[in-house]
Amino acid sequence: MKKLLNLITICTLITAMFVSQTGVFAVPVRIKDIAHVKGVRENQLVGYGIVVGLPGTGDNSRSTQITNQMLLQNLGTVIQQSNYIQKGSSAAVMVTAKVPPFAKNGDTIDLTVSTLADAKSLEGGVLVQTQLRAPNGEIVAVGQGPLSVGGVSKESNGSSVRTSITTTGRIPNGGIVERDICTQIGDADSLTLSLDKTDYTMANRIAEKISRNVTYAKAIDGTSIKVSIPSKYLDNRIAFLSILENMTVDATKDRARVVVNERTGTVVIGSEVKLLPAAVAHGSITVTVQTNNAVSQPEMLSGGQTAGVANSTVSVNKASGSLVTMKPNSTLNDLVRALNAIGVTPVDLISIMQALKEAGSLQADIEII
Repeated sequence: MKKLLNLITICTLITAMFVSQTGVFAVPVRIKDIAHVKGVRENQLVGYGIVVGLPGTGDNSRSTQITNQMLLQNLGTVIQQSNYIQKGSSAAVMVTAKVPPFAKNGDTIDLTVSTLADAKSLEGGVLVQTQLRAPNGEIVAVGQGPLSVGGVSKESNGSSVRTSITTTGRIPNGGIVERDICTQIGDADSLTLSLDKTDYTMANRIAEKISRNVTYAKAIDGTSIKVSIPSKYLDNRIAFLSILENMTVDATKDRARVVVNERTGTVVIGSEVKLLPAAVAHGSITVTVQTNNAVSQPEMLSGGQTAGVANSTVSVNKASGSLVTMKPNSTLNDLVRALNAIGVTPVDLISIMQALKEAGSLQADIEII
């Protein structure tokens, strides 16, 4: 519980770092860190291949032997029966990769190789040349090379030792792109920026910032901003995109959210989480949230304005008689601290927050990971 309390304290400090004295977010972010050009993306590739050179840790699949026979026949070697090939020295694998946009013929890409049958380990294996295809069936790249599994797996006399997963490995720069990847940037006179996460406020801010400083832009929806390309950049769109992606806008406040991990007892509370009046009884624990409205009156000639203030009080009562009274303007952070002070387990804490959410008191989304 002490660890959980420390995590909550750190969460509160991090929240305070991003909030200025006036309570307004003022953290600039680059457009390139939160958005991308529509249509400019990676492409996934997949292929079926054979890993050879395994020290008896390959698979015993009949289909692997048949594949090996066909491979040797293509290389000019005649094998009458597939079972002439020793089992365990090779393994059938699936090879996956991502080819970046604008990739050119001869560029190299990383490969991920995973066993398809009952192979125990790919340690020490070499991938035989494998064709990598796009979803439309077109061959985009070929891959080959020794695998790196990043660990060992040994077994002897019924005992085994494994330091990591050895049925999946990587081949850095093991794939070679065989054709140019043509990617179109925008339309004839415009392009569309797509936010990585839906945010109407951010889409509007980006459109206003671009319109104010560069060219006309309009937010189409919560993720798309259509940007007109100035005539002088129609034949030099890369320079125009360089200007756009390095522009900065103020970050927006995300939706109020509470993220919990029941396995580790981690609770992360967003800065916008609010509590409304409610009372929750969980087992031997009773939680009460009350709100008293008041008026904040500024001093004379100070330039301030009269404003209403909601003073919240949170109290926690356990069967043993423990009672914790919270200060006015209490937040969910204060509630969690109070619950941890009397030894509430993470399971109880999560259940209480879910009950507060169902009752309409917790003004936030709960995400359990």
